[in-house]
Amino acid sequence: MRLQRITTNYPVYLRQFYQTRPELVSQPYAAQHQALMRDAYGWADFWSTALSKLEYEVDEVVSNAEPMQRAWASEHGLSYNDNNWLLEITTAQIKAFRPDVLFVNDYVTYSAAYLRQLKAECSFIHLVLGWCGAAYSDASVFTEYDVVLSGAPELVCTFRSQGHRCEHLNLAFDPRVLERLRPGEPTVDFGFMGTIVKKNEFHNAREQLIVDLLEQTPLRIWTDAPSPSLQERGNVLVRQWAFDAVRAASRVGVSEAMLKSLPGAKNVKHWKARPALPPRLDDRILRAARSPLFGMEMFQQLQRTRVSLNTHVDIARTHASNMRLYEATGAGSCLLTDAKPLLHELFEPDVEVVAYANADECVEKVNYLLAHEEERRAIAKAGQQRTLRDHSFDNRAARLDEIIQKELRRCDAQ
Repeated sequence: MRLQRITTNYPVYLRQFYQTRPELVSQPYAAQHQALMRDAYGWADFWSTALSKLEYEVDEVVSNAEPMQRAWASEHGLSYNDNNWLLEITTAQIKAFRPDVLFVNDYVTYSAAYLRQLKAECSFIHLVLGWCGAAYSDASVFTEYDVVLSGAPELVCTFRSQGHRCEHLNLAFDPRVLERLRPGEPTVDFGFMGTIVKKNEFHNAREQLIVDLLEQTPLRIWTDAPSPSLQERGNVLVRQWAFDAVRAASRVGVSEAMLKSLPGAKNVKHWKARPALPPRLDDRILRAARSPLFGMEMFQQLQRTRVSLNTHVDIARTHASNMRLYEATGAGSCLLTDAKPLLHELFEPDVEVVAYANADECVEKVNYLLAHEEERRAIAKAGQQRTLRDHSFDNRAARLDEIIQKELRRCDAQ
């Protein structure tokens, strides 16, 4: 069975990755890909390693790793449009690998229109899986997936109610990460590593919690808290002007054909929302924020953190489901996570992880853990053992294979 996963990495991470490894830019695709996978960002090669044990041949494509992707194109003699290099190179990689199963891990970059065209050109693809673990603004892409996968049971219910085939698949930890960590004692008492996105159903509760904890605990935070430059502000103003101008032209009766003939207007007409700068984070967070950590740097810091804070995205109201559950416990940190009614299905509260119901309880529990080192160590160890036993990618690969086999049989029967 051939499975190909197409994904994108967070642009801030990719900039850091290449800035700290400038020699990679001129190296062959294989060398860049190996280095990127070894850094263990996101899912890296976790799925390919686990699925290979089940006799899958897996290819992992990181579509927006520009130096790496352009190296692949050069090595394969591929000509492409510089304005559409990301999708054209990805399409060529799919046609070269010829997967039976395509696993789409970005519901924004790979649009519904792109996937429709891809399926029309690639009859060898028998099954398209798509992952969604957070809120979304455009649901059209999900109609192009044969099956939607999600680690959030709330989203599984939503997708099924909308008529999509959807399966629940928990996230996981890859034990190979531990082999790459440098041993050492914790140097940080209480830490948070992650994003803070001020959008509906994302991290509004997280922002307020972190503000409260900064005032009452020794919390250290590593997050991307950008302050837009003058150029970025100017670019948004120009895009806003273009958006407003095209909408105004449409209202006064300028024809579709006329708009399409104007430079840039054709694209602007399809923008779904007026461009805007992201909402500014609370100043207390901006003052406290350290540069974000990714990949092995993040895992190393998790290992060196006595208590790691976890707080879920706003859309996750009843189930514990995010990556930090497994990353922090897998790395050996004591996890302090927001209480969810069904957390016990994954970890035993107060034995393998510690849960809090609100900011006051979070303050109380982190202070207790920091004052009782032996108990903190015991919880951290028990949490790590649970993750290594029940929450590895090998565990999840068996479940993913079960889903794939079931769906392929269903497709064959149609």
